[in-house]
Amino acid sequence: MPAAAWTAPGHDGVLERTERELGPIAPDAVRVRVEACGVCRTDLHVVDGDLPPRLPAVVPGHQVVGVVVDRGGAARRFALGDRVGIAWLRGTCGVCAWCRSGRENLCPRATFTGWDADGGFTAETDVPEAFAYRLPADADPVATAPLLCAGIIGFRALQRAALPPGGRLAVLGFGSSASITAQLARAAGAEVVVITRGGGNRALAASMGFAVTAGERDLPDRGVDAAIVFAPAGDLVPVALEATLPGGTVVLAGIHMSPVPPLDYDRHLFRERDLRSVTANTRADGMHLLRIATRLGIGPTTTTYGFEDAPRALDDLRSGRAAGSLVLLGPGA
Repeated sequence: MPAAAWTAPGHDGVLERTERELGPIAPDAVRVRVEACGVCRTDLHVVDGDLPPRLPAVVPGHQVVGVVVDRGGAARRFALGDRVGIAWLRGTCGVCAWCRSGRENLCPRATFTGWDADGGFTAETDVPEAFAYRLPADADPVATAPLLCAGIIGFRALQRAALPPGGRLAVLGFGSSASITAQLARAAGAEVVVITRGGGNRALAASMGFAVTAGERDLPDRGVDAAIVFAPAGDLVPVALEATLPGGTVVLAGIHMSPVPPLDYDRHLFRERDLRSVTANTRADGMHLLRIATRLGIGPTTTTYGFEDAPRALDDLRSGRAAGSLVLLGPGA
């Protein structure tokens, strides 16, 4: 039976509504009825063509919560009716040096949901069972969906930031991932400063109790121990480095970024400042983040959209009109 779907046919910023005939399920995969799918900036990069196309007319979406409705002949991990999550990372080779050393996010043959294979802007989608996350039966699909990328990537960025106990963290940009990461850092005892231009995001950060500044030039005079750049703006990299104390770390958390200006060694890098990036995630990151979020009650502030409003959700994200985490409901929700 055909399934309703939104596709990115030309990677030119346009979504097309269509009906997709789902093929046979792979032996090691499960088929999931989509209840909710988070709308991520990476989806924008796919739809807008910032990331080179890998699958013609791909269905975007990689923060998927749904229920298993069928499974391949060799799939045994989940039963029909189980609630699962689908994230960005959907496959690795398992044999390269990175996979064998616990760094599967760096696998050169990794595949990704909503880029290499159809994602969650649809009624039903498939995923290899080894890359699906088991979720509690009573998990709220809307509140859980943004954790599956925004939460996981923010968690990995925070780990790579090497923030000392009780340290000061600057968060540049305050979209879905940053808002979850700031909560994780505060729960660990950090002081968090949010730097964001968008009025809605500034209001959200202030309502959550974070110190907020309106411009990147307003970073704290006494410096920060670490900074995470969530905004895909390369011109923020030297700003973040200059504001970071000696021995501190700046982490770039996006999959795509505009060009980074030239760096001045003395001003930006000397005195053992580290500049790091984040590339995807491991499944261990996802499992760890989901446990922490449940235990600490950390979750996103969400804006929901009906399935037919997927183009509007992407436009709102692109323009910055909506704050927090955007979530598209499945067509049957």
